[in-house]
Amino acid sequence: MTTPTASTGSRRWTALALIALAQFMVIMDTSIIGVALPKMQTDLGFSQENLSWVFNAYVVAFGGLLLLGGRLSDLLGARRLFSAGWIVLAAGSLTAGLAGQIWAELAGRALQGIGAALIAPSALTLLMTLFGSRPQELPKAFALYGAAAPAGGTAGVFLGGIITQYASWPWVFYINIPIALIVLAAAPAVMPSDTGRRGSIDLAGAITVTAGLAAAVYAIVRAPETGWSSADTWLVLLVGVALIAAFVALQSKRREPLMRPGIWKAPNLAGANIAQLLMAAAWIPMWFFLNLYLQQVLGLDAFASGSALLPMTVAIMIMMIVLAPRLIRRFGPKPLIVLGLFALAAGMFWLSLARPDGTFRVDVLPASLLSAVGMSLAFIPSLGTALSSARPEEGGLASGIVNTSYQVGSALGLAAMTALAAAHGAREPGNPTALTNGFSAAFLGAAVLAAVGALAALLTLRTTPSADEADSGEQQEKATA
Repeated sequence: MTTPTASTGSRRWTALALIALAQFMVIMDTSIIGVALPKMQTDLGFSQENLSWVFNAYVVAFGGLLLLGGRLSDLLGARRLFSAGWIVLAAGSLTAGLAGQIWAELAGRALQGIGAALIAPSALTLLMTLFGSRPQELPKAFALYGAAAPAGGTAGVFLGGIITQYASWPWVFYINIPIALIVLAAAPAVMPSDTGRRGSIDLAGAITVTAGLAAAVYAIVRAPETGWSSADTWLVLLVGVALIAAFVALQSKRREPLMRPGIWKAPNLAGANIAQLLMAAAWIPMWFFLNLYLQQVLGLDAFASGSALLPMTVAIMIMMIVLAPRLIRRFGPKPLIVLGLFALAAGMFWLSLARPDGTFRVDVLPASLLSAVGMSLAFIPSLGTALSSARPEEGGLASGIVNTSYQVGSALGLAAMTALAAAHGAREPGNPTALTNGFSAAFLGAAVLAAVGALAALLTLRTTPSADEADSGEQQEKATA
């Protein structure tokens, strides 16, 4: 049950601020390490190919455990799980910051991902609890929540640049700890309380889906080094596919599965999640390789590299907060998702034309702004469609699924684009031409993924009436009544 006073007046918007902060932080933790990667590579001894595992260790744990996080949110209560996630995130941040070896760094990042997997679905469940019955306020709440993601992405790059240049890379992890303490102190007073409900936890499902995702990503990342024709590559990949297939089989047999198969019968749920998956598979590699291009090819220092992406973030926040809710109301979600993904594909293609002797203003700024517009148009309507398609009592599961789609897309997209970049020259640090060729291949591959996402949305999403059309229809009915 929800406590009435926790969902009224200023407390509701204060709670939304904490929810948006949660989204800001879990996304910031994917990007704040980007600018710090070259220093971490030197200090800890990562190879160029394995460097992406600083990112993937986080998103594999994050994406693989989100369904479990959504289930726990429904069973134990969203507020309780929200607080538990922050404790785990803080512990992982401390571990990653103190790490002196590769294995310790990856363990800390994985622990951060586990914390994020508890925070993200419970945060979305809390948002729907607070605003789901308020249709006039829900689009604004979604817009603020949605804008927190790209803001966290760019703030991570910017803060990572400042911290790396003027302090040291461990502080990109330590920064989470005081924020976690603030949230833990504030949440009990403003978040709606709940008692959860009875049910079992499908640990076998959580283990198989997480292990399957990890194996698939590992095989793809290692492929440039071991070779695509290597038996090792295909053996690990097949193990990953088999584990994911086992997860699907388990869900159809469990009385209380981690992911109820019948939920996919909800109209537009599959299409919206496909859009989120392919959007992330294009967007996250763009961030990763754009950071490397700015530093390793254009020669920008850490601070300048972070600052270079601020225009893109400003564009995203304006689009998401000011324009996207109005456009959704006017045209409905499907046209914006399709147009946004095509615009994202165009921006990625433009970035693939970057030159070894390029400049920020010519080779980065216009293409990144176009990509930002595309992401802004597609993100909120696909997120809202995915959440609103499920039954209210499965809010935690729906939020877990859509977060999983985004994080799985992030992990697999980055793994695939890392392999593609390595195969086209990105394994040669200090050679701007070879690096640019590799990064361009990754941008082009990301463009293809975004275009496929646009086509998938066009074919799988049903057209729903816009809010303006619905209002007009209601007025006509009243006039004829």
